[in-house]
Formats: sequence, structure tokens, C-alpha cells
Amino acid sequence: GVLSFLFIYLMIIVLGTLFMMALGVNFMEAMGAVISSIGNTGSGIGLTGPAHSWNFLPDSGKWFLSFLMLIGRLELFTILILFTPNFWERN
Repeated sequence: GVLSFLFIYLMIIVLGTLFMMALGVNFMEAMGAVISSIGNTGSGIGLTGPAHSWNFLPDSGKWFLSFLMLIGRLELFTILILFTPNFWERN
């Protein structure tokens, strides 16, 4: 349970950072934005920090970070359960 949660959480951070870097965001700002989004901790690092805005991010990056905020707010297992077939079966 705990190790799977930690593994999934870290994988989302790594993959999210790589996705943001593919959109042209540098490493520290991408990682800071992803961690602050999934952790719902507020502002990130650098240009995503408290003294700046997220205007420089591409629209797809903003949508992705919004999705991460949703995942972070609802928790991982709540989101993952939507993708299991048992959830959608009628008893």
C-alpha cells in the first residue's frame, strides 16, 4: 500500500517534469511546478514562484498542471480506481 503510493507519486513527478520539459520549460521550474501542483502547496520555484505568474507556460502545460492539481486534491488512489474495471461493473 504505502510503497505503491510512494512509487506512483514519484513516477507522476518524474513523468510530469519530463512532459513539462518537453514543452520547453527548464528543469527546476518544471519540477517545482509539478511538485507544487500535485502537492497542492502553492507556488513553485523560479518563474512559477510567488513573485511571478504562470503566463509563460504553454496552454497544454497549464491544462496538465491543472490535471495534476485535481489528482493531488482527490488523492492518487481515488483517481486510479476510476480506471479499474471492477469499479464500473454492476452488482
